[in-house]
Amino acid sequence: MVLLRRLLDIEDSESIDEKPLSNGDVYIGSFKGSLPHGKGKYIWSDGTVYEGDWEEGKITGKGQILWSSGATYEGDFSGGYLHGIGTFTGLDGSEYRGAWRMNIQHGLGMKRYSNLDIYEGSWKEGVNEGCGRYSWNSGNMYIGNWKGGKMCGRGVMKWENGDVFDGFWLNGLRHGSGVYRFADGGYYFGMWSMGLKDGKGTFHPAGTKHPSLRKWGSSIGCDGIGRNLLSHSSSINSEEVRVPKPNVLGSLSRKMSVSKILKDPGRLSQRNALLDEKWSLCNPSEEFIYREPSCMQSQTSEEGQSGMENNSTVVYEREYLQGVLKNEKVRGIELYRKANQRKKFHVKEAKRNSCVDIFEGQRSYYLMLNLQLGIRYTVGKITPVPMREVRDSDFGDRARIRMYFPRKGSQFTPPHYSIDFYWKDYCPMVFRNLREMFKLDAADYMMSICGDDGLRELSSPGKSGSIFYLSHDDRFVIKTLKKFELKTLLQMLPNYYTHVGKYENTLITKFFGVHRITLRGGRKVRFVVMGNMFCTELRIHRRYDLKGSTQGRYTDEDNVGENTTLKDLDLEYEFLMDKLLRQSLFKQLSLDCRFLESQQIIDYSLLLGLHFRAPEHLRSILEPPATMLNDAGLPADGINSQGHLSTPPKGLLLVTHEPGFVSTAPGPHIRGNTLKAYSLGEREVDLLLPGTGRLRVQLGVNMPAQASHKLTRDEVDSAEIELFEVYDVVLYMGVIDILQEYNVKKKVEHACKSLKFDPLSISAVEPKLYAKRFLNFLHRVFPEQP
Repeated sequence: MVLLRRLLDIEDSESIDEKPLSNGDVYIGSFKGSLPHGKGKYIWSDGTVYEGDWEEGKITGKGQILWSSGATYEGDFSGGYLHGIGTFTGLDGSEYRGAWRMNIQHGLGMKRYSNLDIYEGSWKEGVNEGCGRYSWNSGNMYIGNWKGGKMCGRGVMKWENGDVFDGFWLNGLRHGSGVYRFADGGYYFGMWSMGLKDGKGTFHPAGTKHPSLRKWGSSIGCDGIGRNLLSHSSSINSEEVRVPKPNVLGSLSRKMSVSKILKDPGRLSQRNALLDEKWSLCNPSEEFIYREPSCMQSQTSEEGQSGMENNSTVVYEREYLQGVLKNEKVRGIELYRKANQRKKFHVKEAKRNSCVDIFEGQRSYYLMLNLQLGIRYTVGKITPVPMREVRDSDFGDRARIRMYFPRKGSQFTPPHYSIDFYWKDYCPMVFRNLREMFKLDAADYMMSICGDDGLRELSSPGKSGSIFYLSHDDRFVIKTLKKFELKTLLQMLPNYYTHVGKYENTLITKFFGVHRITLRGGRKVRFVVMGNMFCTELRIHRRYDLKGSTQGRYTDEDNVGENTTLKDLDLEYEFLMDKLLRQSLFKQLSLDCRFLESQQIIDYSLLLGLHFRAPEHLRSILEPPATMLNDAGLPADGINSQGHLSTPPKGLLLVTHEPGFVSTAPGPHIRGNTLKAYSLGEREVDLLLPGTGRLRVQLGVNMPAQASHKLTRDEVDSAEIELFEVYDVVLYMGVIDILQEYNVKKKVEHACKSLKFDPLSISAVEPKLYAKRFLNFLHRVFPEQP
């Protein structure tokens, strides 16, 4: 009522005109011609009142509005919209103070909810997005990154009972690497998937010495494992976090736009809105993430002094499968450190052998900048060219784009912060058409590789010495090439273009561009951009590189880590698949091998990724929970509010394909057909994963199977009975390393040694026999069901 009286009071010194309107509304204030202009008050027929600034018939400037329902807003307006900085008080008692854009919270702001929860931070289109802090009235707090109203990205959750999680989130759930600190001082370092522990990790009991949290915190600035963190799961607390648009704002623009009654509204005025200093939450997560763990670390070390004698020499190496504890090893702290040192040694050893010496120090960073600048230039130059069929000349030596990028910029290139370099793009029209063929939008391609988030450098998974980069969204892998590999690719490019155009389900690596950077002194670095076949919605638990060979095709157990790519002799499973899915797989594999054989290519591999579903019998050994469900709706350790296990149900279910129910987001695998399954009457199918989502089944993507592992005598009590362990798995696969051209002039010994085949015979490296041996091996891995 106080606000209403103030709105109704008019100073006597002002010259006020009152204009009743035909619809029952009333305007009292200054005019410019026939339009409200200056100070004025508008009273709608339903009792809503606005008092403030006007500009040629539009509410623009500062003002106050009181809706008939009781909701209020005081702050900036522009063109008839809430636009700038202002405070909105809702009908339920909630209050938002901060930035607005076109009637919607957008920018920095703070909202106090009716239940006394508080969010401070960045908003986008009415929901939490960016960096911010959410405090629940229960005492729980999250500070970190948000997207679409849900916790997403790097962030820290601190529960009222003292537990803390510092790591990655997706859709309001823990997803990716992280560290969980228990209230008693214990720590768990590991991986999570959709809110559940999933993968390998280490548990340090209270009082145990543990790795530096500050060092760990800086190391997980990016995931670093080449895995996509997409998920279809929804946030448990999404209703608490998502901010609904107030109903009273729905008609605000209509009410405040009186131009239809009072003539032309004129131009909208635009102004920049900034919060005052106490609202500046530039990066609120930084202080919480890095100061909080350091405090916890010192506290833990103090707490651990008394218990050092009992607990300080033991750590637990654990492996989880969707929240279920699968394996556990108890190791002494010194032995654990030595194992870590061995792993670090091997990583450094591989890095010394990688590529050329120009990648030391900051030069690798400069190389990434050069690559981004060149791709942005090339794609921007070729995209406006009208689409046409490729010609023979598009594959020739003259089909190149060359450009010099000086640091200060030129007539054709922008200034940049890298070093001067020359850029060459090979066969631009061919790769432009390939990107179109693979249903890849040019803008998405540039944003993935050339966006502000940059590229991530990965350690080489093999002995090729190549350097690998991963786009920030995990969709693309960029690999350095040797000169002979570039030559092989350009020679096979015409036939490759024909093959992938004819067979859209091909499993052969998808190439999106080939480039070369020349630095000062004439040093040349060649790149190829490929699709990442492990850019998936599901977590990849195991990776295998399969060639069909036995000599040396195993991995030292001491070197096996969370993301190690294993080899032929490490594979302990046979995979049973639907009859039609298997038939489609081998039909395409035969076609792809025939193509590689025609190009005289050898030494290629099937890259196989496995996503395991937790079997039912492992549920009984789930570790006891350390904490109960928190008030934020987030399970602290795989337990729901009733104390039941939150592990998804067992099983994979094939259902009839329905395009409207599966993800259609473009990706490296979107091009292929939806496969048909024999078990569903030869109809196209989707894969239904209880507790996860619905996925489209394509060749090499989201393919369901049963992984069968025969137990050894050491694993069973009776040697007279054959027992098998069976897992439900989802398979991802593709044919890689296709740039190893066969050269008959090689010495027999050198060829057999480099390819690690058993027989010292030139027949072992003949392209035709290599393909035969490769397919025969895969037939044993994927046996036909009786």
